[in-house]
Amino acid sequence: MRKSYKFKLQKQSNTLKIGNMIDDMHEIHVHILLLDRRYYRIFGRNISISRINAHVAKLKKRTKPHWKDLPSQVVQDVVLRYAKSRDAFFENIKDRKAGRTTRKVGRPKIKPQHKYTSMTFTQAGYTLEDNRIKINCIDTYFSFHKHREIKGTIKTITIKRDRCGDYWLCFSCENVEDSEPKLKTGKSAGFDYGNKTFLTSDEGDKIESPQFFKQSLKTLRSLSKELSRKVKGSGNWYRACRALARQHRKVARQRADWQWKLATELCTAFDILCFETLNLDGMKRLWGRKVSDHAFYQFLWILEQKCAKHGKKFQQISQWTATTKPCSDCGYHNKELSLSDRQWRCPECGSHHDRDVNAAINIKRAGLAA
Repeated sequence: MRKSYKFKLQKQSNTLKIGNMIDDMHEIHVHILLLDRRYYRIFGRNISISRINAHVAKLKKRTKPHWKDLPSQVVQDVVLRYAKSRDAFFENIKDRKAGRTTRKVGRPKIKPQHKYTSMTFTQAGYTLEDNRIKINCIDTYFSFHKHREIKGTIKTITIKRDRCGDYWLCFSCENVEDSEPKLKTGKSAGFDYGNKTFLTSDEGDKIESPQFFKQSLKTLRSLSKELSRKVKGSGNWYRACRALARQHRKVARQRADWQWKLATELCTAFDILCFETLNLDGMKRLWGRKVSDHAFYQFLWILEQKCAKHGKKFQQISQWTATTKPCSDCGYHNKELSLSDRQWRCPECGSHHDRDVNAAINIKRAGLAA
């Protein structure tokens, strides 16, 4: 099993060196994208990754001597990132022509400097000592808050810089054995997602979302207004940017904490959890902020991780499976049902239904059948 561990670097003056390294990586990123575009314009084809790596190695000796101090594997990872995005673009064109997908992947673009925020070490270039990491090329140690032990074999280490100006260490490890099977209950459940109620179970239990973004909306508006009054690029403008970013980070952490705890409760209570696949992008266009505040896709990802850890089954049914309009008792398809109808009675068998509970029952049946 592959797992990642995230630790925060302690506040120290020498983290400025990491920021300078990330900015140098962005400079390489810009150079190789412009190089590939120019090569394609002249010769009608893309330059190979091996030739890009050789070109960057020559630049270290000639016009870019400051690149020579950067870790070679980290520089190669910058090129590899671009190669992956370029390959995904051309593969997507082939798939769309063959009719295998309708999803569109864009051509690789130059990232702005403030969005290029990470660098990845693979096998070398660093030395790890308990709660300290040494970056060899700058011969500097950095301490981090090691709040738990790192298990498994470390494959990559990524250093990230967030919008608040903090730096994080992300360890990607293989062969991690951290399964904690929970007791089997013999129960299964289906859940229906809704805008009014976050989750409704097939037994009629309703789970409301705290909507943390809505709770912090007044503060966010105030901070955004303060930012708009500042002169862009000034010291006060940067301070206002970070204050706004810290508030957004707080909202995201509150939401994630609540979702992790809810996922643990569901994994403890049920052995099989059935959910419906939804077109959340389309729902955002209709209902906007509330759908984003619920972060349902993030919750499903968290729940899937929890089920894998605790030995429970996570099942998703197709978004094209009819779950709302069919009667859960007789199967009659109520074509007259509208979005505003929260309660309805089946014309065929006379059963009275709560819209969400009826959908959750149908989701559970379809999930167990699959």
